[in-house]
Amino acid sequence: MRRIAIAGAGLAGLTAAQELRRLGYEGEISLVGAERHLPYRRPPLSKEFLLDHDADVGLPGTGELGVTWLLGHAATGLDLAGRRLHRGALEPVTFDGLVIATGARARTLPGTGGLPGVVTLRGLDDARALRAVLGARPRVVIAGAGFIGSELAATLRGLDLRVTLVEPGRAPLRRPLGERLGAVIADLHRAHGVDLRLGRRVVSAAGAGRVERVHLDDGTVLPADLLVVALGAEPETGWLRGTGLRLDDGVVVDRHGLAAPGVAAAGDVARRPSVLLGGQLVRVEHYSDAAGQGTHAARSLLGAAAPAGPVPSFWCDLYGHRLRSVGVTGTGCRPRLIHLEPDGRFLAEYHRDGRVVGAVTAGFVRHLATYRHLLADEHA
Repeated sequence: MRRIAIAGAGLAGLTAAQELRRLGYEGEISLVGAERHLPYRRPPLSKEFLLDHDADVGLPGTGELGVTWLLGHAATGLDLAGRRLHRGALEPVTFDGLVIATGARARTLPGTGGLPGVVTLRGLDDARALRAVLGARPRVVIAGAGFIGSELAATLRGLDLRVTLVEPGRAPLRRPLGERLGAVIADLHRAHGVDLRLGRRVVSAAGAGRVERVHLDDGTVLPADLLVVALGAEPETGWLRGTGLRLDDGVVVDRHGLAAPGVAAAGDVARRPSVLLGGQLVRVEHYSDAAGQGTHAARSLLGAAAPAGPVPSFWCDLYGHRLRSVGVTGTGCRPRLIHLEPDGRFLAEYHRDGRVVGAVTAGFVRHLATYRHLLADEHA
């Protein structure tokens, strides 16, 4: 391969480029990114970046790769047979090998588009815009109590802002943790002054020129100066329709991370078979997975020996507690609570088909290492 294109200039795309160079690849590498920014860390955007105007979220190593950065214009189409990556009206990028790492886009709330004060938090520009309005001490409603919604609620409560967290499910973080531990997180939110509304949905927002009111599905009207929509993300695959690649909640890849000969996918956009779940397809939207998948995709593209792919993991910061996980957790698994302390520390493991497939903890980090070794052996 003389020319490799990487569609997506985030963490997965960057680590793919880094691994290509580490393996001795000396050909051309072009990184195509929708944002104008060089790759950066996303986890701080809902936490320390909002608190510190001097926070640096840039990823190291971008200037040492000898690659061509094509930023500010997203990939818009793919000619797989002709090996051309399209960027709207711009000149196509030709390639011999391709890594698809276009990530995911934030879900929006129908009927609220264009109303000032309704925002999502997915990228660096989103975080900068949100940080700029926090000094006015807005009344905040957050739609969705997943990772971003929960972390944002904790951050804004640290600024002593009024926060209402609206979650359609029965508990915050129910999908990654399950209902029992989700209830622990609910208690944590309430203990820190969050107005938590479970089993409710935001249906609309209204105001004279900007958001002033948020309407819930039970008829409740919440006063608000800011509505943050944190309802998850959808993989960026629209530009790949009609290419012949298998698209099913992401780009479906094999155990090597390949979607087609000479075409790999990595990060939030990739849906791959899980060894821990007996080959069931999963799409993982966690930072550490994006890095591991990027490395894995690069190795597979060059035909280098590659392991089965990274063991899933996540972390989440809430009110001084850091939640850490390894393996597969949450819905679809049977949780077993090992420790639960009055101060909110806990340790839980998750079972499926009679075996441990994951664990999550807040405060029992040394125990997590044992699970990590166990699952890594099974995942190999």
